[in-house]
Amino acid sequence: MTTRSPILSLRGIEKSYGPIKVVHGVDIDIHPGEVVALLGENGAGKSTLSNVISGAVQPSSGEMTWLGAAYAPANPRAAMDEGVGMIHQELKLLPKLSIAENIFVGRYPMKSGRIDRRAMEDRARSGLKRLGLDISPDRLVEGLSTGKQQLIEIAKALTLNARLLILDEPTAALGGEETQLLFQQIERLKSEGVGIIYISHRLEEIRQIADRIVVMRDGAKVREFDTGDVPVRTIVEAMVGRSLERMFPTIPSPSDEVTLEVRNLASPTNAFRNISFSVRKGEVFGIAGLMGAGRTELVRAITGADPISSGEVFLRGEAVTPRSPMDSIRNGIVLVPEDRKLQGVILDHSIAENIAYANLADIAPKGWISSGRLHQFADEYIRKFGVKGRGRQNAGELSGGNQQKVVLAKWLARKPQVVVLDEPTRGIDVGARSSIYDLIMDLARQGVSVIVVSSDLEEVLGVSSRIMVMSQGKQAGILKREDANDVSIMELATS
Repeated sequence: MTTRSPILSLRGIEKSYGPIKVVHGVDIDIHPGEVVALLGENGAGKSTLSNVISGAVQPSSGEMTWLGAAYAPANPRAAMDEGVGMIHQELKLLPKLSIAENIFVGRYPMKSGRIDRRAMEDRARSGLKRLGLDISPDRLVEGLSTGKQQLIEIAKALTLNARLLILDEPTAALGGEETQLLFQQIERLKSEGVGIIYISHRLEEIRQIADRIVVMRDGAKVREFDTGDVPVRTIVEAMVGRSLERMFPTIPSPSDEVTLEVRNLASPTNAFRNISFSVRKGEVFGIAGLMGAGRTELVRAITGADPISSGEVFLRGEAVTPRSPMDSIRNGIVLVPEDRKLQGVILDHSIAENIAYANLADIAPKGWISSGRLHQFADEYIRKFGVKGRGRQNAGELSGGNQQKVVLAKWLARKPQVVVLDEPTRGIDVGARSSIYDLIMDLARQGVSVIVVSSDLEEVLGVSSRIMVMSQGKQAGILKREDANDVSIMELATS
């Protein structure tokens, strides 16, 4: 560990909202040229602490120093001016602006009193190239995949010339190749003396990227490790405050009966082509591949969210090729999308309302919605899926893991035959991940066919009976569980 003076010091930082204290007396030092992993379950206080450092939230008490001087940014702009940049877990891009405009929004390069668009696009193109993103900086953000939007957020941070970067789940939407490109940039920034606070639920990354680890639980700093080379089990037990016996539950054996079959499916945009596979009753079928391989586009097409140019979808031997999401829903095929905040829940509506929207036929069979019936129905599934919230509480107030449980609850209340989960644990802490894996296995035991799309190789290996690997829109191969490992998947994904 470096002996140089810290660029940032926190002493006794606390934050309360009314009587509720969410951060308790935290002391942390960040030195130049080091990566400090800030870990903990959702609700541990990581985001609040990061927001205090970046000026988005004012602490209730405590002191901070920056480069040896008192530091108390009134807002994110003030923190940015000091040299502190933050990449948020939740994407904050403006869809109607170009990539370059998003990267430089609020700090456009000027020339003769006007925006210097050539300089802006050249600098944006350079930042995108460093991350391996070959895309025109004058393209609108609207319509880009979640993974590409995440890379744009990172490119935005790389142009800040910051002395301290806070990266909140930067790889949540990235595949292995994109993650390695990001890590290369982090190493370059370290060599330039930039300090980095790295927040991630992908604990396998920590050994590779972190110099130190700080673990938070219930708003307090509970452990600090002076190396990133710490066993995952040790980190998890510090995060949850108990011994963790296992991460992935036992996978049940599927039946021989085929529930879902896809034959020669192709996309009109060429995002995928000639895809054929089947999923058996009670099987968890994984789909892996690098970002841009066509995984999300494929499952959106299967569930009617995206168009199909050719090919067919069969359910129990009957052709059900969808023309709309409603076609799939009526046939018992549902999708839990990768971006739960934009596509999964309505954040400013209640938990009960979110669950009700997919189940109005059961709640209001005669067309009239009774408040009592609505909350009775929702409360049943809130309990069943362990959602930590009340029916009348807005979904936006929940942690990521609990929002995901709400999305699962609303669709599983319909008792579907096929459940498609796109990045089911993206940005979710290890405790919530475990409960979602249990839910997946419960579905399989009940005879539901489950498709899991995941950028996390450990996850797709841990939950799947078989794994289809995609590469550049093509089906590279299907691996049985006993034949699948990191190497075999990556060989197919890069073929």
